[in-house]
Amino acid sequence: MPIPRLLLAMCLVLSAPLGHAVEASRPALLVESGYVMTMAPGVGDLARADVLVRDGRIVAIGPDLDPAAHGIGAVERIDARGHLVLPGFVDTHSHLWTTTMRGRFGGTDATQYFPVSTALGAAATAADTGIAMRLGALELLDGGITTTADFFENVLTPAHAEAGLAALETSGIRARMYYGGRDRTTRNPINIAHLERLATARPADARVGLGLAWRLPRDRDDDANWAMRQREYDMARRAGLPVQVHVSGEPGPMFDALIDRGYLAPGVEVVHATDATPAQLAALDAAGASLSLTPVSEQRVGYGLTRLAAFAGVDRQGLGIDGNALAGSADMFATMRLAALTWTGDARDETAVQPRRLLELATLGGARALRLENDVGSLAPGKRADLQLLRLDAPHLAGFAGGDPAALLVWSARPSDVATVIVDGIVRKRDGALVGVDMPALVEAANASAAGLLERAQAAD
Repeated sequence: MPIPRLLLAMCLVLSAPLGHAVEASRPALLVESGYVMTMAPGVGDLARADVLVRDGRIVAIGPDLDPAAHGIGAVERIDARGHLVLPGFVDTHSHLWTTTMRGRFGGTDATQYFPVSTALGAAATAADTGIAMRLGALELLDGGITTTADFFENVLTPAHAEAGLAALETSGIRARMYYGGRDRTTRNPINIAHLERLATARPADARVGLGLAWRLPRDRDDDANWAMRQREYDMARRAGLPVQVHVSGEPGPMFDALIDRGYLAPGVEVVHATDATPAQLAALDAAGASLSLTPVSEQRVGYGLTRLAAFAGVDRQGLGIDGNALAGSADMFATMRLAALTWTGDARDETAVQPRRLLELATLGGARALRLENDVGSLAPGKRADLQLLRLDAPHLAGFAGGDPAALLVWSARPSDVATVIVDGIVRKRDGALVGVDMPALVEAANASAAGLLERAQAAD
């Protein structure tokens, strides 16, 4: 008897053993004759160049490369003529567990994001989590995002965390899963023992790593709550795990708490900070902490405008999607575009924004914010082979006769223009289609999961 497509999709999400996901074959690759936007400082663009890849890393970049000269025999050749070749985008902050809640946030008192997603999240099974996170990760890959920092603050049980990790691993994306608590409040502790066990079992160079999804108590005088959060923070620092923390809604007191209690440090990533003061941002930068900006979601929930000029003094900063459901889709092009429009509109100056700066935030800037710049974010020999190829033959890209292609990407490109995506030297999208993905089955599973979430949440209300 054939396995139903819905059950098959669930099995595919949950079957990969943690830390031992089965990878696709990884032959040497030669990406040939593309317009290569390296995003590497001091290198810039190469109008016609090849990218040679072996064992998941870039071996060489330049025109007319001969694999044999680098000790490489057979290669898989990818024709990049007529394409832009650039690093994969880096999503510095997301919530992939909410992917199957798309369309639930309707802009009314009864459909606001936080109460609705919290209620639906409480009804999520481990299988629901795996489906949502795999679908979300694949959607990111489809749009050229090769790295994501996923803030998973709905870890109801250890099985939920393990399902999320398995989903990220089987998707093929490079990711860091920040392990959080049961909900967005600070009433419940994070299962730091389970997080530490998972982290200890993972190799240091794992494609999917771990971090702490940390939340600050709203009451600065709640000593018991702060003591609990201190234990979580201390465990993360002891284990060498990065920490992400939201500072939004009422950023002043929250940001001041981070500063006053000495929590800002390298490896600590502050998310949103929309209305942070210059003094607060200066303290963040001086401490070596990082910043993740999510302009689409900030405006969606009414927290204000992400004015990039206000953050110019922060060294390590990047752009985040903040969840495909809240943002509407996993579209880094739209994220760059909104950030640019807000910048020029606020400045009342068309020349205030440089598209190349937006592209940098979406690639190398994001990698630096996550302290992954030694591996990803730009194209250079020795770095991980995480790259995307964009075709330029769509009507909305026609009419480009030269100049800086960053302007074309920021103002005109769409996820559908991403023809090929490579992560760690493995082709994950080819000729406009994800490789080895039964998308109809996954969509069916996602729709069924979403319906089940809604039914159980309504029954519990």
